[in-house]
Amino acid sequence: MIASTPEPPYTAVIFTAVPSEDRSGYLETAMRMLELVADQPGFLAVESSEGPPEITVSYWASDEHARAWKAAAEHLVAQRRGREEWYRDYRVRVARVERDYGPVG
Repeated sequence: MIASTPEPPYTAVIFTAVPSEDRSGYLETAMRMLELVADQPGFLAVESSEGPPEITVSYWASDEHARAWKAAAEHLVAQRRGREEWYRDYRVRVARVERDYGPVG
């Protein structure tokens, strides 16, 4: 599903990852992160695509809001597990969305 976002500008955090073989505990943690992020100040929406590579894009009212989520305690634990257990490789890209459009009608 395509996320509904407000008029730009806003911040997009693009997480691209190649999963590892052992994903024990991943699904439970991912669901918990979705619960937590929904209550974060400045959170706008999220959309993802399974791969590989897996791609998740979260949208934020500002870069400061995105940084605050990166530093949230439970999210820090999930990030560590991702680095150590769930992903063979990953990239995080942060961008400012200037334009947002779709089909007319």
